Amino acid sequence: MTIPSPVPFDLAQTLDCGQAFRWVERSPGEWEGAAFGKFLRLSQQGEGVLFHCSPKDYEETWRPYFDLDTDYAAKRAALSRMGPALREAAAFAPGIRILRQEPWEALCSFIISQNNHIPRIKGIIERLCQAFGQPIGDTGWQAFPTPQRLAACSFEDLAPLRAGFRAKYLLDAAQKVASGAVDLEQVAASPVEEGRQQLQKIFGVGPKVAECALLYGFHKTECFPLDVWMKRAMATLLPGTDPRDFGENAGLAQQYLFHYSRLHPQLFQQKAG
Repeated sequence: MTIPSPVPFDLAQTLDCGQAFRWVERSPGEWEGAAFGKFLRLSQQGEGVLFHCSPKDYEETWRPYFDLDTDYAAKRAALSRMGPALREAAAFAPGIRILRQEPWEALCSFIISQNNHIPRIKGIIERLCQAFGQPIGDTGWQAFPTPQRLAACSFEDLAPLRAGFRAKYLLDAAQKVASGAVDLEQVAASPVEEGRQQLQKIFGVGPKVAECALLYGFHKTECFPLDVWMKRAMATLLPGTDPRDFGENAGLAQQYLFHYSRLHPQLFQQKAG
């Protein structure tokens, strides 16, 4: 059945902003993807969204996944009060929501994202799921493979993914998670700093990957992934501001700033000039 979203949000801003990589826009405003071993088709209807799924799947999986019980208008207002640049960035993409992704999938996704671009990240993840994931009914989609399934693979098994150096990182992550050497449930229950330390036990997981996994996979919304691009955006738009100043809304502030900066490159050209 078709279920309308109870709150305004924008599919393109949420699903195509670099926080998740298994969503495809089949036609304007029509998206499909998979998470938690389930397939979903979505339609943008003005500021709302239609979920083409059962009421049970909506309540149990998709309502939490899209964080639909959180008041993003209040968060956006709080961030907008912090200054004109952040207010403009928030107004530019007001429909962004922070997804509550499956922690293991988010961890692997951001391991794959290192020194990479979004189309290639999506391609590697698609090949990973096709090769090692369980089919989701007759949808043509596969679930994200479990750590146990990947831990049983060899480096050679992953060669068809064309993941390059990231393949050995995926294998180490799978082996550590499958064995319990890195306990994702413990990461979820721990303070952020402990979670950072746990995730960085995995070969190839540095501060940026850990921060992304904590934000998008464990919903630690005080996390603020920083790379060269975001450091430049902060210095240009919010000089003297520390990400910790955003408190529990830091992850959302990062998304507003990242999306705004990516689509306004002229701001940085002027700064450089």
